[in-house]
Amino acid sequence: MHSTLNSSAPRLILFAGHAGTGKSTLAKKALPLLVKTTGANFALLDKDTAYGDFSAHVMDLNTGNPNDRDSPYYLQNLRDWEYSGLLAIAKENLELGVNVILVGPFSREIQSGRMFAAESLGLPLATPIRIAWIDLSIEEAKLRMQKRANPRDTWKLDHWESYVERRVNPPEHPTLQRFDNGEFDAANFEKLVAHLAD
Repeated sequence: MHSTLNSSAPRLILFAGHAGTGKSTLAKKALPLLVKTTGANFALLDKDTAYGDFSAHVMDLNTGNPNDRDSPYYLQNLRDWEYSGLLAIAKENLELGVNVILVGPFSREIQSGRMFAAESLGLPLATPIRIAWIDLSIEEAKLRMQKRANPRDTWKLDHWESYVERRVNPPEHPTLQRFDNGEFDAANFEKLVAHLAD
């Protein structure tokens, strides 16, 4: 049975959480289930896909390190502009009637409460927002980052204590549901998808 999504305003869904938690993998796994559940199509926008090459070029020009995504320079000069650009693309799609899934940490935006209200994001006011916050223990996240050997994780791994201090817990909110990705649980994932499609 389809949800009321088809008769409502286009929806924004976030897969958020810290590095190495499996946000992108879970978003891609959820997408066909959301299409099946709602009968609606979705555009998927991953921050790393949208801005990875661009930010690598800018960082290489300015710091000589194209893989830096966590140093003070990156956080002060690129991070927020990546997110504002991603939200601008989402807004354009939502205004055209396209449902959007965004993938990225979004830790500051969620912690501040900004991600819970369409108005504060500059999105169409009727936009329903649902957030999947992907949890993973610090130890497991580090192991997964080491295993995947993505150069963009180098700064985090080399400055692990500093990185860990910046990790936050999201505030409780009706639009946000947490999912522990330590050991994938199909039943809990179905509950998460149901929350996102509600």
